[in-house]
Parts: sequence; structure tokens; C-alpha cells
Amino acid sequence: MKSGCIRFSVCLSLCLTAGGGYASLPDTRTSVNEVPAGTVGLGAALRRGTSPYVGVDNISGVLNDSKADLIPLYLYEGKWLFAHGTSAGAHLVKSDWLNVDLLAKYRFNRLESDATPYFNGISDRDQTVDMGFSATVFGDWGALSTTWANDVLGVHNGYEWDFTYSYGWELGRWSFTPFVSYVYQDSDLTDYYYGVDANEARADRPVYEPDSATFWRAGINSSYQATSRLLLFTNVASQHVDSEIYNSPLVDESQLVSATFGFAYLFGNALNDSTKQPGSERSGEWSWRLNSGYQAEGPFTRTLTGTLKRSEDVHAYMAGLTLGKLISDGKYVDYWGRLSLNRRFENGYQDDFGEYNAYVMAMTPANPPWSSKEWFRFGIGFGFSYATEVPYVEQVKQAKRERNTSRFLNYLEGQLDVPLRLFTDNKAVSNCYGGVSLLHRSGIFAKSDILGSVSGGSDMVSGHIECKR
Repeated sequence: MKSGCIRFSVCLSLCLTAGGGYASLPDTRTSVNEVPAGTVGLGAALRRGTSPYVGVDNISGVLNDSKADLIPLYLYEGKWLFAHGTSAGAHLVKSDWLNVDLLAKYRFNRLESDATPYFNGISDRDQTVDMGFSATVFGDWGALSTTWANDVLGVHNGYEWDFTYSYGWELGRWSFTPFVSYVYQDSDLTDYYYGVDANEARADRPVYEPDSATFWRAGINSSYQATSRLLLFTNVASQHVDSEIYNSPLVDESQLVSATFGFAYLFGNALNDSTKQPGSERSGEWSWRLNSGYQAEGPFTRTLTGTLKRSEDVHAYMAGLTLGKLISDGKYVDYWGRLSLNRRFENGYQDDFGEYNAYVMAMTPANPPWSSKEWFRFGIGFGFSYATEVPYVEQVKQAKRERNTSRFLNYLEGQLDVPLRLFTDNKAVSNCYGGVSLLHRSGIFAKSDILGSVSGGSDMVSGHIECKR
């Protein structure tokens, strides 16, 4: 293993280790060879598969009318912290032959009472977040891993234990990793997703209380390194359904199949200067930004083209601090990793709350043909947003459309500013910029389960000052 590098499982599986796809479909992590600690990337995946539930053909929720679930992937591999799509955590032990991680991962299992008429009278079975530990031993013979994870949101209150063996090899730009897993799910987990309580029972749906379940799954993960930064991948797996689950009156499938197709783009490295241009004087460059603004009418595309109208529904405001770190600098485009901490001021509609955004910003400086001086910068950012409360404007707009809301959504940002050195020779602001930033939360047109199948979002327009150091 290269010095300073670690094995990067970009789960474009969304890191579905053991708690993955619909009905715990498989561990489909995809190895991206080796990357330095500090690597930042983004991607997306389409998840398809067989539902175990009676008459349910759509792997996604009722609000998502697509047969495939779109999953945005937010990727970061730090020295100690990581984000692998739908899992995140911390490396507790990291060596050439052993990794031990503390991790939290999204569980996609779900049953909705309005999925088909057969489920009328059934309580919804919700998705959740499981948290636990994972350990992997590496060798020339392959990799052996185990993951134990327990529900932390009080949804199913159970746990799952997974043991997986995998062996990978490479053929040029291609890599292939077949795997086999043995999975144990405790009775609390199986009862929540597959049991039938007395108040849910009827003649064709009797009371059922399953015990713990064990089963095998097997599959193959493959990837193609299209460029040094772009990875394409496909993961396919099949899972046997334990009799404790199959005997449930809610279930009519004895074998589950899943497939994941997607890509990941690695922008660069926020910690390792080797990803910067040779001879660059910008290694280690970082920035801070202060901004404040108001609720905009939107949508983002209209706001981006200069329509900065205030919201007609809600008069709310925000103020925030954004920290940025140069990931890689290019001749025409720089990539920045950014984290913004915002305070939403709801103007009495509801309590004020915090909002946290992590994203990659592509920033391009511009100057006129007759001058070598930078006249302005324009940037587009993409990542995720988590609000401790759903913004009131989103509640109002979604209620009008009779659609749901979510605290966790996709994030877009547009930024346009000018260097203050154009207006003053003061050295204190020689590396500072002033301008406008447009902040947008959205659910990607209700195509993503992990974003709550939300169709819609909200926009803020803010003024800012940003300084590089």
C-alpha cells in the first residue's frame, strides 16, 4: 500500500454494508484503488432491486414513481473521518492489514401502507440510521470483514451482524470483486419490518411474529477507471430470504436481487499538496466567508440569472460562516471543499435553527482580454444540506402541493463576486472579495429516497465578503 494512502471504499453502494438496499440488500462497496487521505469526491447512483413485499414492484417509495432510486453520493476520505455516500464515520485503527471503523449508515428498508391496497391498515415501516463498528482484515488471500450495527433512531430498535469475504483483482482499467456474506438480523429488526401486530391483522393477513433471521448473499462489484478522477461502477447481488421472513404474510419473494449503477468523480485532495499544480504558490490555501441574506422566491435557475425577488410566502433571513480549503487548482477552474454553518432566522414563524452544508465549489476567475488582472469570480457548488428544522418556507410550499419535507436535502450554491483590490490598495483586503451568493436546498425532483422523496426546496439570496489566506 502506498505511503500516506488508504483503501477507499466508495460505496457507491452507498456503503450499504449489511444495511443496504431495499430489504438489506447487499454489501456493494467498490474499491477505488488507493487514494491519499483528504480526497474529496461527488457522484450518483441508480439503485434497482426486488422488493420482498406482496405486490410491491417499485424499490422506491410511493412518492417516487420511478422504478429506480437516485442516490447522490457525497465522498470524503480523511485521515480519521470519512463520508462514503450513505455512510460516514471515523477510522479507529488504520493499517496495511487491519481497519477498524466507527460508522453510521442509512438503512433503506421501508414499507408504506399505501403501497398497495393489501397493506391498508398496516403501520408504515420507516427507513432509519444504524450505527456500529466495522473491522476488515486484508491479505493476499482477499479481505474478511465484519460489521455490527444497531438502530440509533428508535425505529426498529434491533441490530444486524454481517460477515463478508471478498477477493478483488484488476484487468487494466477494470476491477472485479466478488463477495459472499453471512448476515444475522435480530428479532426486533425482523419483527418491525416483517411482523404483523394484532391491530394490523385481518383474515388474509394473520398475526405474525418472526424470530431472528440468518441468510446468505453473494454478488460481484465491478468498476471501470475512465480517467484518473472518474470511476464508473456496477454492483449486482442476490440474497436468499430466511424462512422467518418469507413466512410473513407481508412477504412473497424467496430470493432478492439488487443492482447499483453509478459514477464517482474525485476532485482532488484537501490535505496533500501534491494534487495542486506543479510550482503552485497556492498549496495550503484556505478561505473564510461571512454572508447574510433573505428568503428568495426562486427557483434556483431564475435566481441564478438575476431574479432576486423576495419570497411571497415567508419573510425569513439567514447569516452564516463558510470555511473553504483548496482541493486542487487548475488553469481555468479551481475546486474548493467547503463547510458552511448558517443560522436561519424565521422571523417568528417558528424557532430559529441551524443549517449545515458541505459541498464542493468549482470556482473560475475571469479577466477581460485587455487585462491580466482578475475582475470577478464565478462559482457553482454541489453537496448536501442538513437543517435542524425544516425551513418554514419549505413547509408552506410543500403543504400547498400536498408533498412531504425533509431536513436532509441536496445543496446547490452560486457565487459571483469581485476582488476588493480593484477598489482599494489596502493590503488588509488584498485577498478579499465582495459579492452575492445564492443558496438552494432541493430534493432532486422526488427521485431520491434518502432525500425524503422531496420535490421542491427553498432559496436564499445573500451578500458576502470572502477572504483567502
